[in-house]
Amino acid sequence: MIKAVVFDIGNVLIEWRPERVYDPILAPAARDHLFDTIGLAAMNEAIDAGAPFAATVAAFAARHPDHAAHIRLWHDRWTDMFAPAIPHSIRLLRALRQRGTPVFALSNFGDQTFDLAERMYPALTEFDRRYISGRMGVIKPDARIYEQVEADCGLPPSALLFTDDRAENIEAAAARGWQTHLFDAPETLAARLIAERLLTPEEAE
Repeated sequence: MIKAVVFDIGNVLIEWRPERVYDPILAPAARDHLFDTIGLAAMNEAIDAGAPFAATVAAFAARHPDHAAHIRLWHDRWTDMFAPAIPHSIRLLRALRQRGTPVFALSNFGDQTFDLAERMYPALTEFDRRYISGRMGVIKPDARIYEQVEADCGLPPSALLFTDDRAENIEAAAARGWQTHLFDAPETLAARLIAERLLTPEEAE
């Protein structure tokens, strides 16, 4: 029996689209080179694992002066990347809480960037428990982050329903016995919550 619903944040509750900033100014090949070859994606993983936000971006820009202006956008225009909210998903979170079902966050997120995100979207303060990778020192899909959630919340894996938009994160949770839902749209999450009898159709609208 499900005792709590665990939400990823980026692309589940709030859109996370760095491409929104880079695509108007870089060709696709140049953007992919910046993210994958130069290592912008790896830099963000370091922030998600606990590295300081501003200092990490500044240091990375200094190491790659030819790309420094584009790298600094990660800090200077981060709020444009993390937007907008997904209203239906937030309604589902609130409907679950209204029914008395605990809702947790489990997200790869930097410590400082999550503080910023909370100020942007007050709904992110409404979780019963928040598991933020930058504060835990480990990122999904590492098994240790799921272990820490289990130890802290005191619920067995089978009592947790986890929704995330990345298949590798879902697979890692399922391997530990969590119930899972690969998020692709709030409507399909709503249908799953109805099927699990966690919400009525009216509550899930």
